[in-house]
Amino acid sequence: MVDQQQAAVFGRPHGVEGAFDKLYTPVTNGNGAKLNLAPPTPESLAEAFSRPPGAEGVRLQRPLEASGESGGASEDPLWTDTSDPWRDPAAGAVLAGPAVAPEDDETEKPKLPSGAQLSLPEVLFGRRVQPKALAMLGVVALLIGAVGGLVGWWVADTGSALTGSATISEAEAAKERPPGSLADIARRVSPAVVSLEVVKPGADSGEQGSGVVIDPQGYVLTNEHVVASAVGDAATKITAVFNDGTRTEAKIVGADQKTDLAVVKVNVTNPVVMQIGKSSDLQVGDAVIAVGSPLALQNSITSGIVSALDRPVTAGGDNGAAPVTYSAIQTDAAINHGNSGGALVDSTGALVGINSAIRSSSSDGGSIGIGFAIPSDYAIKIAKALIKDGKVKHADIGINSASTVAGSSTMGAQVRNVAPGGPAAAAGIKEGDVITKVGDHVVRDSAELTVAVRSHDPGQVVPVQLARDGALLVVDVTLGSD
Repeated sequence: MVDQQQAAVFGRPHGVEGAFDKLYTPVTNGNGAKLNLAPPTPESLAEAFSRPPGAEGVRLQRPLEASGESGGASEDPLWTDTSDPWRDPAAGAVLAGPAVAPEDDETEKPKLPSGAQLSLPEVLFGRRVQPKALAMLGVVALLIGAVGGLVGWWVADTGSALTGSATISEAEAAKERPPGSLADIARRVSPAVVSLEVVKPGADSGEQGSGVVIDPQGYVLTNEHVVASAVGDAATKITAVFNDGTRTEAKIVGADQKTDLAVVKVNVTNPVVMQIGKSSDLQVGDAVIAVGSPLALQNSITSGIVSALDRPVTAGGDNGAAPVTYSAIQTDAAINHGNSGGALVDSTGALVGINSAIRSSSSDGGSIGIGFAIPSDYAIKIAKALIKDGKVKHADIGINSASTVAGSSTMGAQVRNVAPGGPAAAAGIKEGDVITKVGDHVVRDSAELTVAVRSHDPGQVVPVQLARDGALLVVDVTLGSD
């Protein structure tokens, strides 16, 4: 069933029957029935491809006689000269000769007679060549010879089989210096470390050491033994040399022989100041860097680790001076003469020690990887006292002691004599007692006793553990002052 709505849209218009093409009229038979025949040829195609007028019945191609077809007389072909391939469609493609005939190469050309050859006498004396031409030829020959000689001399003088110019490829290597690297720390701390030169009047040479700028006013912390010759001798001159080459005079503020620390002051504007760290935060194995002027080589950097902490060290005692005892940081960073008073910094570039002494097995006192530095916590405490008063007061227990011999039942500091009326006598300590502990510090020898006592302030009451006749005793001692 046909949809009425679609028939209204797609159906034939009203009153139209059959196809829409009115140009085409179906063919009908005699009974009026439509025949299903092909539509006639369009007029435009028939005009373009039909035979011209008067050519009806003419064929363009001769019929094939071999096909056996018959149908009237055969027509003459459109071509008559079968030897012309351009007129014969069945002719194969061939390569013809050149369009223009070549010239006859065998044609003999007339030969010119050869000229007479001139000999050297004829040229020179027969006037067969002009003198000017000979002169010009000689000049050209001389110039060619001179140029050749110069080239040969240059080659012989500047090169050989093994020498000559070279093309060397150079590349700028990328340098990685991240924050916290050794290069970064050295760059930041070097300006705060100075070289100290101590020279007496009329002397050609003097003492040399290092120092650390710890205050913007120009205070420099160093070792006492570096400036000892200038203490009490105003004529002795101390010169501070900064890493940029600036030289300025330094004056002694205060010196303490018992701790081997001293402070000098330089008159400079806005100096680079060392950042102060906490030596109490160090652990064995931490990375450290020593900065100073070993053997007068200014601003030298060496690196290592903390080898030990709280190492009792007794050093000095030269030229009649009393030996110095302190609790030191031991490091394997290379330290030599001239490093004294220089900085020992941690991996952040903060000051954790003042390089002071080395242990050496050689006669010249070279480094063998055992160096000692005064901890910064203790050194800054002494420096503040020197800046304030010019001197330092140390806690004293009022005894002389000696280390116990090996094999003793108790290791410690043996009391040799007791100062009358001193702190030890007031606490009941007697000669022969062996002190094994002062406060929280274990005492194994006389050096550790000195360090333990000086770690406290004068007037402080500390418990002292000692051994007497095989018994352990603890007495409270009120420390005095030296």
